[in-house]
Amino acid sequence: MPRILYFFALCNLVIGSSAFVLGGILQPVGAALGISVAAAGQVMTAYAVATAVLAPVLIILTAKWSRKRAIQLALGFFTLGGLVSALAPDLTTLLLGRVLMGAGAMFSAAASALAVSMVPPALRGRALSITFLGMSISYAVGLPMGAWLGLEYGWRVPVWLSAGASLAVLLAASWLIPASMASAGSSFAGFRAAARQGAVLRVWLRTLLFFIAIFSVFAYVGPVLLTLNPMSSTQLSVTLAVFGLAGVAGTLVGGWANDRFGALKTILVQLAVLTSTMCLLPLTAGNVPATLATLVAWGIAGFGLMAPQQSRLASLSPAQAPLLLSLNGSMLYIGTALGAVISGALIDSVGFAHLGWVGAPFGLLAILTLVFDRAPAACPAVPNPS
Repeated sequence: MPRILYFFALCNLVIGSSAFVLGGILQPVGAALGISVAAAGQVMTAYAVATAVLAPVLIILTAKWSRKRAIQLALGFFTLGGLVSALAPDLTTLLLGRVLMGAGAMFSAAASALAVSMVPPALRGRALSITFLGMSISYAVGLPMGAWLGLEYGWRVPVWLSAGASLAVLLAASWLIPASMASAGSSFAGFRAAARQGAVLRVWLRTLLFFIAIFSVFAYVGPVLLTLNPMSSTQLSVTLAVFGLAGVAGTLVGGWANDRFGALKTILVQLAVLTSTMCLLPLTAGNVPATLATLVAWGIAGFGLMAPQQSRLASLSPAQAPLLLSLNGSMLYIGTALGAVISGALIDSVGFAHLGWVGAPFGLLAILTLVFDRAPAACPAVPNPS
């Protein structure tokens, strides 16, 4: 595999940790800025909306740029947003910083498009799994560590560290990425042609649906786990770290399975496992090992979906991969927001312990989108390069 993919993984580790670290420390953020926790929670919404809207626009505006310049712009926006967030004296400034970070999240789509363009089709899954490995690791390492730092030393400490890490990867990108990497050539005209494909629309719809399913529970994962099995804060942190490690494994398994069995078969199995675990989770109340085993299976299946989804999308229109993948990211963040809204509206009636049953129907709908898809002709096997 090209070595630059491991650098992309490092960048995604920084982006994932920086983007979501505030979610674990909203209470100290609210206390420091003199706002409610609910108001502080809007920093997560601002990032999600900015990523969904601005990242695809920036992909188009930088279509004729070299990939190095586009990635420098993305990491530059992300670093500037981190600095603004760390210095923010009020909620308005903090939201501005989060919007800038959301714009910089175009990096993930640009890096994914580069990853699939640098390897043969038979190795796309593994290339994508390496690229997004950092995002998975951020859930297992970056987020728990950032939350601990924020609770112990104040919310600005992990934000400053995140801004410093963003600056470091920006400088490293300027040194490591060859200037000769050409433009991927995305355009509105090409996008319209690609978006007419029903298969493309089904990938986007599937991403939207399974992220609604996942975040129907994960948006409130702390209260859900504490309701199922009362535990200390340390036990909760360890449980979430185990879930994150399962996600790391899932990312690697998803890439391997995509290349071994094909995207559609891999997606079907993982969606079936994900939906089953969401149905089972409420039934594990009072049984910590059962809850943990269900979360591990959920993490492997949920995180493992991204590589085959992206591989499928890139194979449908390779020339438009950057924009298509960016819009797939938009569906991810819209699904994240909708999942939180839907489950939030039903908490009073169903309770935290049963939110898995709120998300499961969306998982079933995601499975139904596969009915109309057919696998493309198999790619010839490519030996794994040493």
